[in-house]
Amino acid sequence: MRIARFAHAKGMSFGVVEGEPGVGPDGWTIAEIEGHPFGEIRFTTARWALSDVRLLSPILPSKVVCVGRNYAEHAAEHGNVVPAEPLLFLKPSTSVIGPRDAIRLPIFSKQVEHEAELAVVIGAPGARRADRAAAERAIFGYTCANDVTARDLQRSDSQWTRAKGFDSFCPIGPWITTGLDVSDLEIRCEVGRSPDEMEVRQLGRTKDMVFDVPGLVSYISHVMTLLPGDVVLTGTPAGVSPLVDGDTVTVRIDGIGELSNPVLASS
Repeated sequence: MRIARFAHAKGMSFGVVEGEPGVGPDGWTIAEIEGHPFGEIRFTTARWALSDVRLLSPILPSKVVCVGRNYAEHAAEHGNVVPAEPLLFLKPSTSVIGPRDAIRLPIFSKQVEHEAELAVVIGAPGARRADRAAAERAIFGYTCANDVTARDLQRSDSQWTRAKGFDSFCPIGPWITTGLDVSDLEIRCEVGRSPDEMEVRQLGRTKDMVFDVPGLVSYISHVMTLLPGDVVLTGTPAGVSPLVDGDTVTVRIDGIGELSNPVLASS
């Protein structure tokens, strides 16, 4: 099931995205559901063509918990060793944006980079001191994410809050996919100035994570309580590179979809 949060003529709703394999998203529909998707799914009578609504970030988390250096090749490209335990940091909820929202380049940084990642969305009742089995039960679904990073600030600061925390530095979407086996999915990031000149910058597989998804959720839940709707970013493959004004950056993950965002200089 694909759960989206979307804006329409009458307001904002959650809905189930309906589409047939092999038929492009322009031919898909979205069926509105009552209230929040974490309980029993109940449909209203409202349906829209997917092309007639605006997709928003699929969830508004209380916090975004991120895992650094969870792919050995990414750690190596920056001259870092793989940590013995998951390396955690936070992105503020105010950094979250949705599909097609602009990533704004801050005036404080000269080197902003993309980081394509698999994102985990926590469902009800959350996770606190969960073992692996409980951690798996706590996962509602998965989406695409881009852990946008001001790399020069990350290197200069003693911690990563500023480098990772600017408004618009956490695109997620396009929707939450439930019931997905994420043990070996392709993660791809493309950057370009137009659809005809997109360049593959990152290409990896989730099987190459140092710490797998249930292990990460369990580990984090022993540090902090994960609430329903919280998001966990699971690390990025090698190939991160700078973004500049006028770029479009697209994250694609097998079985989920694609998340595209324009890149704009701060006004």
